[in-house]
Amino acid sequence: MDPNQDPIIRVENLTVAYDETIILEDVSFEVNRAEVFIILGGSGCGKSTLMKQMIGLHAPVSGHVHIDGQDISTARGEERLAILRKIGVMYQSGALFGSMTLLENVRLPLEEFTALPFPAIDLIARMKLKLVGLGGFGNLMPAELSGGMRKRAAIARAMALDPQILFLDELSAGLDPITSAEMDRLVLDLARNLGITFVIITHELPSIYTIADRVIMLDKAAKGIIAKGRPRDLKDHSEKPWVRRFFNREALGDAST
Repeated sequence: MDPNQDPIIRVENLTVAYDETIILEDVSFEVNRAEVFIILGGSGCGKSTLMKQMIGLHAPVSGHVHIDGQDISTARGEERLAILRKIGVMYQSGALFGSMTLLENVRLPLEEFTALPFPAIDLIARMKLKLVGLGGFGNLMPAELSGGMRKRAAIARAMALDPQILFLDELSAGLDPITSAEMDRLVLDLARNLGITFVIITHELPSIYTIADRVIMLDKAAKGIIAKGRPRDLKDHSEKPWVRRFFNREALGDAST
């Protein structure tokens, strides 16, 4: 990762509200190319809301989200589709279609958004499954898989169109420590070998310390970011005792301290 290069994501002065309730206010940060970037914070602080803004699901009250130099907040038509082709998403539940095999799930984006012949689509889908360690499981149904395997399959589907950025919601939620560590290794392998940028929501400190280049911590009361940086720097040197306690797994008090 070259700190001097242009960021692949730039969030500028973002304010988000549901009805009259402001969830995030004047939030700004950048994500560099090929880095693993973590969004964390307590329940209701706006993590999923922020991710939805970054993938263009909702429009902000004000501010902008730039993906590879293009504003997804205002883009329309073909410009918006071109931006969306640069991102892939894995939702917390995996969101696989239960009536389709893994291979059919991964083929679906290619069938919908490309004009490739079926043999090419099938080959690409099989390659994506192999990349996430599921090369021999394409004919299984999602219900036949463990939680970790379903998440791997969801990542393979998110990678089907070769996105530059992968958004992963609660990567380690519901996984045992060994499976969670395997997911961490997968993320690092994909980031290093393919140059994919990851934006991940997670609370798992072992995972954060293993994979994160940088993190931002959101806070509900602050309606925005209360800490940003490398996790071990925040653990040892944050000016906010609450942030240090979080990263040291100590009892938490008021986040304003």
